[in-house]
Amino acid sequence: MMRKFLFPILIAIYSLALVSCESKQAVIPNKVYCINDLGHKKVGVQIGNTADIYASDFGGDTAKIDVDRYTKLADAVQALMQGKIDAVLSDDQPAKAFVRQNPSLRILEEVFVEEMYAGVVAKGNEALLDTVNQALAQMKLDGTYDSLFNTYINRTGNFHYQKKVTEGPKLVLSTNAQFPPYEYYENAKVVGFDIEIVNYIADFMNRTVEIQDIEFDAIINAVASGKADVGFAGFTVTEERKKSINFTTPYTLSKIVVIVRGDEVVESEESFGDHLYKNFVKDARWKFIVTGLCNTLIISFFAALLGILIGFVIAQIRTSNEFNGRLKILNGIAKVYLAVIRGTPMMIQLLIIYYIVFSSVNVNKILVAIVAFGVNSGAYVSEIIRSGIKGVDPGQIEAGRSLGLKFRTILYSIVYPQAFKNSLPALTNEFISLIKETSICGYIGLTDLTRGGDIIRSMTYEAMLPLLAVAAIYFILVAGLSSCVAKLEKRLKKNER
Repeated sequence: MMRKFLFPILIAIYSLALVSCESKQAVIPNKVYCINDLGHKKVGVQIGNTADIYASDFGGDTAKIDVDRYTKLADAVQALMQGKIDAVLSDDQPAKAFVRQNPSLRILEEVFVEEMYAGVVAKGNEALLDTVNQALAQMKLDGTYDSLFNTYINRTGNFHYQKKVTEGPKLVLSTNAQFPPYEYYENAKVVGFDIEIVNYIADFMNRTVEIQDIEFDAIINAVASGKADVGFAGFTVTEERKKSINFTTPYTLSKIVVIVRGDEVVESEESFGDHLYKNFVKDARWKFIVTGLCNTLIISFFAALLGILIGFVIAQIRTSNEFNGRLKILNGIAKVYLAVIRGTPMMIQLLIIYYIVFSSVNVNKILVAIVAFGVNSGAYVSEIIRSGIKGVDPGQIEAGRSLGLKFRTILYSIVYPQAFKNSLPALTNEFISLIKETSICGYIGLTDLTRGGDIIRSMTYEAMLPLLAVAAIYFILVAGLSSCVAKLEKRLKKNER
């Protein structure tokens, strides 16, 4: 059954990608030639970046910017190339990297604003802050900083700091590896200017380094909650941020610049095979997809088991209360649980469990995701099971009671088997939703299937092939699951005859 529509879907994806890679791009006129032209224009920024603040304050009421906010800067650049927005505000070094990869873009000569970068350390951890500042001062004295600066920023050197300490306590770094040349992926590893600075700091402290690649707007929360020791990701020192986090000594000057479309489209000479190689074969980038898929399957499977367990218990409590009026306290707790879980977004629940519930515990992130998605799924599964139970003819329960059967025996021998068959389609839909909901795991630094595609996009600056690959895999998973459940339903119907 799955083969019948899988092959056409794959052909359609291939054709769409081929057309996208080889067709000529329409010329979309540029509307921004200087900073004063930004008024009343759509401008893309990354959420959490100071460019968002500057863009929001620009022009007052007379020439206000229409700000479009994106989780990833690469998405903003893609929107610019497609004509969805008129410009992108970005730090100058990442902007140069985007323009090198997309020659049809250019950077305005005018600088929007200048700012200083610093690392972040949690409030109350002044000892660590002092040590980090001492390490930064030392690396400037011994020339290491200048050598790294020439390599990554000036692009005139070829020096790379070699990590010395390989065993011992960890210095946990939170970063967002989509910000070249400060932090980015190369050969499946997070590298960059900030990464080598942190390696030097860790050696100064006689520690190893553990890197957490998470969303930019979640880094300060990770450091403040103790999930990471330091955060380096091109953070600008602002008075607002100082209220919740400590900044290290500023270590580099940066500029916010404006990326716009060029007046002419530069056509790519790369074939579809070249794009395929760049996105998946080069540096074994397909491994990000495989790793993400494995994590998605693990989380989905065990979260589904946990959800079924929780859902069954909650459904049994509520069913017993409805039939016999018992377990009133537990039924009240169950109602509160259902109201809270179904009344709040899944992403908020995941962040609360990771940053608040497990704030003082260094627990595996996959386990955190399993717990979060399992608890969320349990609320919906319980109502699915309860509705399946209520769908069973009440006359069968009365018949069981008239035969002298205990209520528990009636439930397990008569009601639950029929309720399972009634609930199977809805349970399948819940599991399908669970698989797709795991796409938010990137907010706690976990590489799921969607995050794997995002990492490839951040390395190649291309959206089409990584997104289509991720969509195709999700489709295959869902189609395969639906096919298996359809066969199970047929078998269960045969048993009824």
